[in-house]
Amino acid sequence: MAMLVTGGTRSGKSLFAEQLAMRLGKKGIYMATSRIWDEEMAERVNRHQQSRGAGAFEWETVEEPLDLAELLAKQARAAAAITSAGEQPPVVLVDCLTLWLTNALMAAEEQAGQAGREADEQLHQQTETLIGAIAAYPYPLVLVTNEVGAGIVPAYPMGRKFRDEAGRLNQRVAAVCDKVFLVTAGIPIELKAAAFRWEQL
Repeated sequence: MAMLVTGGTRSGKSLFAEQLAMRLGKKGIYMATSRIWDEEMAERVNRHQQSRGAGAFEWETVEEPLDLAELLAKQARAAAAITSAGEQPPVVLVDCLTLWLTNALMAAEEQAGQAGREADEQLHQQTETLIGAIAAYPYPLVLVTNEVGAGIVPAYPMGRKFRDEAGRLNQRVAAVCDKVFLVTAGIPIELKAAAFRWEQL
């Protein structure tokens, strides 16, 4: 059962995602996709880790910036073994898909040598693999992403490409999730329950 949590910067989406995960299981696996590029990022990651460690809920943090689909498949096998033993598997929280996309986009362009069709095809393949892994994951799964298309149009080509790819990724992931939450100013709204349907016309 996959759930997507989206929202803007500092909207409260990560906090809500953690609270959601805590209500779906007794312990959790936190799959962090961020890469630490500088001291500010290192400090930010450290604050998040300390915040999770301060609560009563038990988190295991796994850092995986790129091979998220493989990690989910591996965790699905581990969760199946836990379930067959009569125990409840941990909730998986992925934070976040936008950072994963950044990593995948950069890796694709580095391997292709430059932006172009080869890089686009590699990114498409990675995205399809990830969507498949999310759709196939049968246990509680919470995914965090960012809404990046509501601001100004980026002035440079890579920024526009990233914005477009992020929008497409969010649509694809939302389609395979059971619930999709939009968090604004700390207030979550479940979008699929409120979604307009063509048969309502």
